[in-house]
Amino acid sequence: MSILIILGPPPVDEEQAPVSNTRNISIFANVGRGPIVVEKDLAKALDEGRIMAAGIDVYKQEPLPKTSPLLQILDRDRIILTPHVAWGSVEARNRLVGDIALS
Repeated sequence: MSILIILGPPPVDEEQAPVSNTRNISIFANVGRGPIVVEKDLAKALDEGRIMAAGIDVYKQEPLPKTSPLLQILDRDRIILTPHVAWGSVEARNRLVGDIALS
């Protein structure tokens, strides 16, 4: 059985998700808010194999600092890091341009 967890919550508060309590997650993605994930716990879970892969588009600090635990993961093939561009699909950009033109 595969499990996919995608975090994309609205910015309600700065509470962090308990990644350290996860078990046997196949893929973990955060495209919502960076501060809700404890990055060192996510890196540890990836290194220990409790999470098989992760895709992260938002971070506690942006740009991602060179000292981030996410950059220290032993098997870098297990993580995809993007520079906060998940919103930038062609459709989203077209809508943005259209909204600006209407205002």
